[in-house]
Amino acid sequence: MDKQRILIVDDDSNIAGLIALYLNKECFETCISADGEDALVQVKEFKPDLMLLDLMLPGIDGYEVCRRVRKDTQLPIIMLSAKGETFDKVLGLELGADDYMVKPFDSKELVARVKAVLRRREVHEAEAVQEPKKTDYVSYPDLEVDLGNYTVKYKGVRVEMPPKELELLYFLAAHPNQVFSREQLLGQIWEYDYMGDSRTVDVHIKRLREKIHDHEKWAISTVWRVGYRFETH
Repeated sequence: MDKQRILIVDDDSNIAGLIALYLNKECFETCISADGEDALVQVKEFKPDLMLLDLMLPGIDGYEVCRRVRKDTQLPIIMLSAKGETFDKVLGLELGADDYMVKPFDSKELVARVKAVLRRREVHEAEAVQEPKKTDYVSYPDLEVDLGNYTVKYKGVRVEMPPKELELLYFLAAHPNQVFSREQLLGQIWEYDYMGDSRTVDVHIKRLREKIHDHEKWAISTVWRVGYRFETH
């Protein structure tokens, strides 16, 4: 079986080398890029299964690399940064990153998140070649979510959204009026234990609300200090 490939993009050679060491021990094949321009080249030449992307890069920064990669591919991206401010996390996730880690980070947590993101992609690819199941489809007035072929229709028009947004919408809509905490949603959608940052869920809910507006028959509701639910009327 071919090793899964991880592209590490970081201009700090010591950090990049250490990350490569962690991942090589877990039987991943790695490639290191020290700047954004080379990273874009390696996406095409190395053909990684996942990219670990530092934000602060010489030349083209990590935000722009993510933006350009997202135009052409759904390559999983985990952003790495010494910045821990909410704004930076939100911007990274809104650009299409799958996850965000703040330096310094624990090697076991890094490996766990890499494996979780890759596992989700494998599930997506496996489901893409299968016939859609009836249980993979939910429908409400002016809203159809089909997890079998990863499509959403709102008021009869197809809405484009990344896999995790769609999965989050489907999960909530498939359990109407049931309240889920952010930690529960992290476990269900991102498939790893809660590691201290539930902002990921909030950002994805915000993006869903921008694309799918509340209806007189249903709404994505916030339950104060608890979490979220898909509320039907």
